Amino acid sequence: MQAEIIAIGDEILVGQTADTNSSWIAGKLNELGIRVLQVTAVSDDSAHIIRVLAEASTRSQLVILTGGLGPTSDDITKQTLCHFFGTGLVLNEEVLHAIKERMKKRGFHMNEPNRRQALVPENCILLPNSLGTAPGMWFSHEGTVILSLPGVPYEMKNIMEGEVIPRLKNLPGVPEVLHLTTQTFGTFEAHLAELLRDFEESLPPHVKLAYLPSAGVIRLRLSAYASDSGNGRNELEMLRNNLETLVSPYVFGRDNDSLPEVAGRLLLQRNATLSTAESCTGGYLAHLITSVPGSSRYFTGSVVAYDNLVKTQILGVNPDDIEKYGAVSREVAVQMAEGVRKKLETTYALAATGIAGPDGGTPEKPVGTTWIALAGQGENITAAYRFADQRIRNIHRASLTALYMLFRSLTQDNTE
Repeated sequence: MQAEIIAIGDEILVGQTADTNSSWIAGKLNELGIRVLQVTAVSDDSAHIIRVLAEASTRSQLVILTGGLGPTSDDITKQTLCHFFGTGLVLNEEVLHAIKERMKKRGFHMNEPNRRQALVPENCILLPNSLGTAPGMWFSHEGTVILSLPGVPYEMKNIMEGEVIPRLKNLPGVPEVLHLTTQTFGTFEAHLAELLRDFEESLPPHVKLAYLPSAGVIRLRLSAYASDSGNGRNELEMLRNNLETLVSPYVFGRDNDSLPEVAGRLLLQRNATLSTAESCTGGYLAHLITSVPGSSRYFTGSVVAYDNLVKTQILGVNPDDIEKYGAVSREVAVQMAEGVRKKLETTYALAATGIAGPDGGTPEKPVGTTWIALAGQGENITAAYRFADQRIRNIHRASLTALYMLFRSLTQDNTE
């Protein structure tokens, strides 16, 4: 089965909004074995949308549109679809009731633009939107399935995962694809490819290995069509075990595991607690940790020691060491970790101090220089890293690296 994605909105074409929806949808379709033939961004112009939709529906068996379902005057997707299908809008009482309840719960007044969102094309199957006011819509047209989804990413993803993907799996021509993923950190794609060269060359023809990098984490995904894969999942499991043996120093999890989740599970297994002291990461490390449900069982708190006064007065860092070695140094990182561990009485503590950029670097300590320390019940662990020259990426990478340091320490301790 072939698919196309059409992203609707002037804001995409003028660079005001990045079209992350299309890449996410394409990834989900790929996991189902559906090939995305084309992704198109179009303006809020009815004639243009109809022309692109007509062309796409002649080439592909599935077309997914995103955007243009809101309550404002530039949201014209529903009216355009009515014109395309030769139908009209009808008031759906269930959608209207859901909108009323949602507005009431949020303390907002129900107005006419909100009420108009309950008007839907007469020939569509509605896809409930539990996170917003605009439902998704499913159309069948001359052998092609056409879907219209909200442009708000979290609403679109919720409808895709809860409504669309289960329906797509039941369509004729959609193969069953098996995927098994290994999560890695602490190396780069080319190095993994080198380690896995012989493994990849020895894979059976129906099994493919994909390298999926993202912000320091590289996912290694093995895929096979169920109809061609013989023993199916058992075969893929064996291959994944072989793969993980070859890249074992960098493996931290499987499938949808994240570093914060894996580190949290290890802390729970040990009945241990964690605190953080953050300078260059500005609380982002704590944000990653607390993004995991149930993290309150092991995470106590954080001190964002951005200014040196906080480092010295709250965390007990020796001001002479800051003067002698600089705020970005092994000595300061260790004292930050020890200080927050003592103050918050936790089993472990992570600390990060660095130069996030884009300025502040020196020849000796260029932008991206970061010291990370882990204080625990045994010997402290510290390491220096040289990240990039982009501030947000440095903050994100430093936070993940700190979690990976904790993960490696906990897993090594478990094997001793």
